[in-house]
Amino acid sequence: MNRRQFVASSAALGSLATVGSLSSAAEVSPKLRPNRIGVSSYSFWGFNREALRPMDVCLEHAARMGFDGFEVLQRQLTSYEPAELFKIKRQAFVLGLDLMGYSTHQGFLSPDKEKRKKNYDHTVDCLEQAYQLGIPTMRVNSGTWGTTKNFDELMARRGEDDPLPGYTKENAFEWVIEAYGGLAAEAGKRGVIMGLENHWGLGRTPQGVKRVVDAVNSPWLKVTLDTGCFLEDPYDRLALLAPDTVLLQAKTYYGGGTWYTLDLDYDRIASIMQKAGFTGYVSLEFEGKEDPLSAIPKSLALLRKAFGQV
Repeated sequence: MNRRQFVASSAALGSLATVGSLSSAAEVSPKLRPNRIGVSSYSFWGFNREALRPMDVCLEHAARMGFDGFEVLQRQLTSYEPAELFKIKRQAFVLGLDLMGYSTHQGFLSPDKEKRKKNYDHTVDCLEQAYQLGIPTMRVNSGTWGTTKNFDELMARRGEDDPLPGYTKENAFEWVIEAYGGLAAEAGKRGVIMGLENHWGLGRTPQGVKRVVDAVNSPWLKVTLDTGCFLEDPYDRLALLAPDTVLLQAKTYYGGGTWYTLDLDYDRIASIMQKAGFTGYVSLEFEGKEDPLSAIPKSLALLRKAFGQV
């Protein structure tokens, strides 16, 4: 065999090997991989347990309990300075935890352009913080109208508040779509996927979430799907958003919830997500009254059982 024949023969064998490798890879469906399980820092703090507010304390507990990843609640941080964010990033890496979610708050249901601009700028700041933390996805909201007196009243109304006088939901969709159209470009610059959550406001229904996500039509705006925010008929509604989901937030309520308690069938939810091809992270959001240091490990076992089956 001369040199030319040898090269041609080697190239052909290499091509066959590559095709064989690709064929083998194609035969391994990503749907067969168990979902990794993370925990939100909110599960520990819950807005009222000051001893469990420090992020380093939450990270230590998450690692000790055996979670794969960790979701940071932005409001739980006491500083947004890069040096402080880098400390969190370093600690998570040393503990073997993926920082896989950044949960933020913003609202665009207002006719006040300056107010919407303030929330827009805040969201850009949050995207930059997620980028500095190395977090690939960030939870975002539409916000609410603010026409209920407080959160207790909003929950009593099952998460629905009335539009401001003189305005409609159509106005709200225009404002939210306009905001996230611009924010999608900002997210793309930083490589952070925003996930619009089914979290009151326009996110109260799956149709509302889809309308915004579909209108923006960007790979940088998808869905953060919360199992505890559809208070009626959750399974069909979860299924509607499952194909666009980049992070699943899973609620548990050991000891009973503060505003409501949902009896969620996580085997059924896992099946819904698997059928939709969801292979991403499941992030625990514990909302019960039980001590989180005892309830969170039970929640992890529940989610491992449901989402760890292949």
